[in-house]
Amino acid sequence: MLANEVRPGPNRYITGEGVLFDLPEYLNDFDQVAVITGDQSFDVFQTYYPHPFDYPVYRYDGSSSYENAQELADKIKHADVLLAIGGGRVADTAKITAERMGAELIVIPTLVSNCAPFTPVIVAYYPDHTICKIDYAKKGAYMTIVDTRFLLATPVDYFIAGIADTLAKYYEMEAIVRTMAEEDKTALVRLGFQSAKLIKELLIADAIQAVTDLEAGRLTPAFARITDAIIALAGEVGGFAVEFGRTSGAHALHDGLSYLSETHSVLHGNKVAYCIWVQLAYTNDFAVIEELRPFYEALHLPMKLKDLHVSRVDRAYFAPVLTYAVKEEETFVLIDPTITPEKVFRAIEAVEAL
Repeated sequence: MLANEVRPGPNRYITGEGVLFDLPEYLNDFDQVAVITGDQSFDVFQTYYPHPFDYPVYRYDGSSSYENAQELADKIKHADVLLAIGGGRVADTAKITAERMGAELIVIPTLVSNCAPFTPVIVAYYPDHTICKIDYAKKGAYMTIVDTRFLLATPVDYFIAGIADTLAKYYEMEAIVRTMAEEDKTALVRLGFQSAKLIKELLIADAIQAVTDLEAGRLTPAFARITDAIIALAGEVGGFAVEFGRTSGAHALHDGLSYLSETHSVLHGNKVAYCIWVQLAYTNDFAVIEELRPFYEALHLPMKLKDLHVSRVDRAYFAPVLTYAVKEEETFVLIDPTITPEKVFRAIEAVEAL
């Protein structure tokens, strides 16, 4: 049910230069504050944040798992608001913990990499980092604070991965809506798709410049636009279009790739970048792949399995990947209800042959 409800984003989305300095004011309405973060994320936050910060701090274990979220809830015991300071896995862990504690959630992204700080979607893994499920928090975040000056600390490779992950919003939704009857395209589905098209236009126009600006440490309109596109606009696509605008082929295959341990060190968005090409090959859109090639080359995005540290390309080795990607409860079926592991593997082979 939660997967099919219109849920555009957090209660409050605050974006701009220096907005993190107003955090004490935002916390005035709360009595007990607890922080969930990671070691590197908290170090970056403390370097930037100018005010005293004496709230209890709890480190997550890097897994974004239900098990770790419950461990954190047991340790925290009582809080009326959780501060999630970090990347997507920190945010998703804190969503689970906040729900189990009945606490509000404020998300402070420490890097520009995905829409996790904005959406109620939870990507849950098992403790061994294989995919568990896509879940949905019953409540969105109370607040998401996107300080564009602070986010210039984003590592360039994470920023580029975020660009790729966000680019998938258009191609994944386009593959779904192209086969929908016009009468099935509700007003909200159409709004979500318009958001997806705007995202693609912004990324193609501004992303390469935004990477250059980030490398130079310059806060520019291009960097700010791409930041909000990755964090907020990407979340609006699925927020309005629900199941038709969240994920389809590329992310289903990405999740399947979690069964190949050699891919675990590859950033989420980089794996998605490769999977966009596989999805395009699956739908026979090879001309679109060639249109994207200069963009991929400029950002050094993965175009082959070897870029994901995968050296074997045989059907038996990919069996668990393919089995997961075509599951009925996964999202590749939104493109092709008759999908089979063999069809997906042929698309992988086609990309490898380019």
